[in-house]
Amino acid sequence: MGHLHKSFDRRDFLRATAGTTVALAAASVTGVAAATSASAASGVPIPKDRLGIQLYSIRDKVSALGFGVVLPELARIGYREIEFAGYTQSTSILGRQITLPEIKKLLDDNGLRAVGSHVGIGNLRTNLQAELDAAQILGMPHIGTANAPSNVNTVAGYRAAADEFNVWGAAATARGLKLYQHNHAGEFAFAQDQPSVRLYDVFLKNTDPRHVYLELDVYWAFVGKHLYPGFEPATYVRNQPYRYPLFHMKNGASNPANSNGYDIVEFGAGNLPYERFIRDIGPRVEHIGIWEQDTAPNALPNPPGSLGAAERSYGALKTLLA
Repeated sequence: MGHLHKSFDRRDFLRATAGTTVALAAASVTGVAAATSASAASGVPIPKDRLGIQLYSIRDKVSALGFGVVLPELARIGYREIEFAGYTQSTSILGRQITLPEIKKLLDDNGLRAVGSHVGIGNLRTNLQAELDAAQILGMPHIGTANAPSNVNTVAGYRAAADEFNVWGAAATARGLKLYQHNHAGEFAFAQDQPSVRLYDVFLKNTDPRHVYLELDVYWAFVGKHLYPGFEPATYVRNQPYRYPLFHMKNGASNPANSNGYDIVEFGAGNLPYERFIRDIGPRVEHIGIWEQDTAPNALPNPPGSLGAAERSYGALKTLLA
């Protein structure tokens, strides 16, 4: 995952929540990455009335308070799309673990929609159909992983990873879902065996655009640009807009003392060039913007802590997209 500076690593989180899905098929749903006349007319390809949140940002509140408290609060703030990072909460809340149908009812009761979920890449290898079942129970159109395609940073390693993703993506397509991969900075590094070849380019070239999609984490893409110069994050989206149904709208503040070049901060407190990014990706396709702040549970006093960051960041995103 590369260059993460937080006390609770996302890989550990995914491992901790692995295996919590149940195998029950439901009606399939279609994706949301089609071009819309509204986005073309406004010139803003990220609709402000469909802003989402990655629940990893408020993982402390999900665990301690539970979905029954957190989801209504997110709806009150104004979020409409929910991206999951596991489906569990403290068993002390209900005296048992919450079920996926119970989570789906909470979504429906609060006017929320499950837009995607981060699952461990190991689960895609060993538990794919159960993960697709869970996605369909929750009514989400996308399911993905926040893991790098491969830990073998060679051209052959990323080609092999692309072959795996093509198989998983075809299985997701057969169920009416879209499989996506979420980047960190490391994917933009150059291959160890071919220093002129960018790993992300190998993955894009060798994955089938009919079955494998991308969630661009804008912050980590700019960190990748800082660490491994020679590309613009917006260019990837502009060149293949339909492959990017989801964005992570994470902000960063420049910090020369940080090897990444930026610190993760609340949206509205950073200086990543979001206005230019939105302009440069073009208005042809609508993308769902999902707020994430990896550090929210740890960087702020509690309460309100991460939920306070979620509310302030929502306001800043609405202002950006107005």
